[in-house]
Amino acid sequence: MSTRLTSFSKILIVLVVMVVLFFLFKKFIPQNDQKSADATEIKTEKAKTNSETVKESKSSWNKSFNYTPTKPVNGKLKGVVELGASGFNSFIVNIDNNKNWELKKAEWGNSLVYDNMATSGDIREGLKRYITKILDYGVDGRDIHFVVSSGAQKVDNTKKIIRELKNMGYVVNTVTPEQEAKYALKAVLPKRYKATAFVVDIGSGNTKISWVENNGMTKGLETYGAKYYKNNVDDKAVYQDVFNKSKMIPKSRTEVCFMIGGVPFNLAKEVRKDKERYTVLKDPEDYNAEGAKIKAGLNIYKAIKDATGCDEYVFDWDANFTIGFLLGLK
Repeated sequence: MSTRLTSFSKILIVLVVMVVLFFLFKKFIPQNDQKSADATEIKTEKAKTNSETVKESKSSWNKSFNYTPTKPVNGKLKGVVELGASGFNSFIVNIDNNKNWELKKAEWGNSLVYDNMATSGDIREGLKRYITKILDYGVDGRDIHFVVSSGAQKVDNTKKIIRELKNMGYVVNTVTPEQEAKYALKAVLPKRYKATAFVVDIGSGNTKISWVENNGMTKGLETYGAKYYKNNVDDKAVYQDVFNKSKMIPKSRTEVCFMIGGVPFNLAKEVRKDKERYTVLKDPEDYNAEGAKIKAGLNIYKAIKDATGCDEYVFDWDANFTIGFLLGLK
């Protein structure tokens, strides 16, 4: 006897099978989806945490130096060119009768007068192009001055450049390390910090340290520059010499150190915020010494810090010792 399923029975069986398959699907498949979702959520949260960590590390150095120099009133444009040990730096500044100054334009590390100039004619043409740029800015030719740093006087090419400048009718001013230190202080040290701070200029050829004595006189000292390694001088010997010189700074003058020079410039670049005039440097041990010059400069920096106990080192983005030279002119 054969049994035939009615149409209703067939539909009922199909529905039962579909319900069973639905529950089986719900039981097993969503677990995998949930695991994937959970993994995605964990991965996203981890990425978010890492992003926040990176953001925090970039902004962790939040020290700042709050000081605004007095702007010049009815000032006059003057230009000064530094013949440094590594090339030319030029500055155009606005200076008033009270010796307030403002940097209008600067060119750093221009080595065109050092490179590819074998003859006097080459040097002369290179200098003319360089001077023309300053004249075009509006500086009177009589207000362009040339200053040879104490470190540059040890470079052979400097003598040829000085000779050509004199042939062109310009006065070339050479300075001793002590004079250079005093000019740096005049340009860098704000008046309100004369009794509490000192100045350091870390150059390639030498480092200059200066401060104002109780009698109002400026004291300047010279020690090794950031390229001492080229003369095979030992790091420890340099550290000790810088340490001994820095120990001569009166304790009352070690609350703040104002810094200029090539190495401080590179250290300040790492932590500068926007276009701030003054940047507070990190401790020397917090920098990675990349390259021989930076390593040598950090050795000098550490010796100064160890000797003085000063905790605040401020780089001035606008200042240069040659601006101090201009401020000393009548």
